[in-house]
Amino acid sequence: MPKFAANLSTQFNEVPFLERFAAAANAGFRAVEFLFPYDYPAEVLKAELEKYQLELVLFNTAAGNVAAGEWGVSAIPGREAEAHADIDRALEYALALNCPQVHVMAATVAPGADRTAYETTFVSNMHYAAERFAPHGIRLLLEALNPVTKPHYLYASQYQTLAMMERIDRSNVFTQLDLFHAQLVDGNLSHLIKTYAGRYRHIQIASAPHRHEPDEGEINYPWLFNLLDEVGYDGWVGCEYFPRTTTEAGLGWFAPYAQ
Repeated sequence: MPKFAANLSTQFNEVPFLERFAAAANAGFRAVEFLFPYDYPAEVLKAELEKYQLELVLFNTAAGNVAAGEWGVSAIPGREAEAHADIDRALEYALALNCPQVHVMAATVAPGADRTAYETTFVSNMHYAAERFAPHGIRLLLEALNPVTKPHYLYASQYQTLAMMERIDRSNVFTQLDLFHAQLVDGNLSHLIKTYAGRYRHIQIASAPHRHEPDEGEINYPWLFNLLDEVGYDGWVGCEYFPRTTTEAGLGWFAPYAQ
């Protein structure tokens, strides 16, 4: 049976962020993920995790200047020093919070920019990140983002992230299979799950096309959850969706899986 982690950046937004740990635990979740931890000291977040006996399973490196359209800086030529600083800070948080994996955000590629230069920069920065994280046994993840949700991101397709993983060629670098993004770009989710088992180490879910609870839309999640069991996936499934109304009201789909 899949293990589900609440996403505290998209779920339980009815309460302030630090109160979402309690809300997730009370709803039956035993793990959480979120986009960014950097607004809070690590010890504050650690206290919430320990208080509610929650495991933190994923967060991202910093996003950069979001107001200017950035979504990560690790692929931007000339920003290597900033990228390394973001990677180092993510490592500090991962160690303090006992988080087993971090998604390294690449970047949006400015229209007309040299995409090849962005890819080369990203590979170099990922080599730096892999070397820093490897001694601690922490995995690094690459995620494809569909172009409607995040225009101009370095990669939109799962096959692009798989190719980038091969190019980076480090034993602690894997892909992050977000089934919402994958459905909007690639489709054939069963093929992705079966064929590339072992290359992805974290999964995220949401309905398609509207990114709500996984009990509506064009993806048959119960069938895919069974398939994940069949291929032996033992990682977490992050609930990165936006509730239709309140988070609690939409958790009927989760009741059979609550621990």
